[in-house]
Amino acid sequence: MTSVLIFPGQGSQTVGMGQDLFTQFPEETKVASDLLGYAVDELCLADPHQRLNQTEYTQPALYVVNALTFWWRSKESGTKPDMVAGHSLGEYNALLAAGAFDFVTGLKLVQRRGSVMAQASGGGMLAVIGLGEDRIRDSLIGAGIDAVDMANFNSPKQIVISGPNEQLQAARSALENAGASLVVPLKVSAAFHSRHMQPAKAEFEQFLQEFQFSPPEVPVIANVDARPYAVDRIKENLCDQITHPVRWTETMVYVLRQPEPRIEEIGPGTVLTGLLRQIKAAAAT
Repeated sequence: MTSVLIFPGQGSQTVGMGQDLFTQFPEETKVASDLLGYAVDELCLADPHQRLNQTEYTQPALYVVNALTFWWRSKESGTKPDMVAGHSLGEYNALLAAGAFDFVTGLKLVQRRGSVMAQASGGGMLAVIGLGEDRIRDSLIGAGIDAVDMANFNSPKQIVISGPNEQLQAARSALENAGASLVVPLKVSAAFHSRHMQPAKAEFEQFLQEFQFSPPEVPVIANVDARPYAVDRIKENLCDQITHPVRWTETMVYVLRQPEPRIEEIGPGTVLTGLLRQIKAAAAT
């Protein structure tokens, strides 16, 4: 049996997440709050200033809750995973779980990542339900839409596109006319995981230069190519992830090919568990 832990990313946050975890890990909660400059437990449990859905706050908050959930799970089960993966921001928790860096280092990374991504503007994302990659691409080309990228390959039935707002409006009509069952704007402030995040990638790449990482103790399946991380590509992968699509379907297909995979979502919500059901269903047909 192969124990695989998967960590969710932005979109899984909800007020109340981390309930009961912060009191179990008071020292780690204080360390995180001191580093961030605000009470992370208050943000997650009450969100008194309506910041939890703002990227620069969402990413550190999710990273902390995912980490606490992982530590609680490890304490309860007494076992370590054989493989890990994370969706976008969740990949940092996968690397943490694999021992590539410590908790504080990871928090510094996601704090800066959230900050540089929040600085981007003028774009957005659409979740497209019911159309495959080729149909989406053909529809965009046919409508003369050339600045929109594939951002998240979440499941065979769900692909997220990313680009300038004016082109997304045209894309929505084109995709609905092409037969998409649903086209849903996401609550994000910019065109994440697309070419339009190049300035954020460049700034983050500069920030990463001061860090050193350890070889992962277990395989970490990367978003950018759905293959295990190599230690000499950690910085490169983390930078590329900002401008490249999240290949989650391919990642889960890779995981499902392992001997008797037992996959467990670690963090708030069950978004990834739902996507996994869709991926399994498509693989069975």
